[in-house]
Amino acid sequence: MNIEPTASDTTVASSQESFVDRRVSGYERKSAGIERRQFSNSYRGLSSDAAELGRAIDAYKLERHRRFIDFEEMLAIIKSLGYSKST
Repeated sequence: MNIEPTASDTTVASSQESFVDRRVSGYERKSAGIERRQFSNSYRGLSSDAAELGRAIDAYKLERHRRFIDFEEMLAIIKSLGYSKST
């Protein structure tokens, strides 16, 4: 039995050959100290308190290798800066 490759077989083979594993480059980027952040690196136009919060969040995320934080983590960061709820 002579089986010829179909067009779909050829497409699958060529797409596998051109596959680029980007996970490695992402790891190298993190190990180089470059990480994506939720906030930008620029704090221009922010009040001093907002800029301080942004820097504290960025530092927290870098230390814990987190891209995003949840509300509990945000609250912990705000409290660590000395803010408290007045009753």
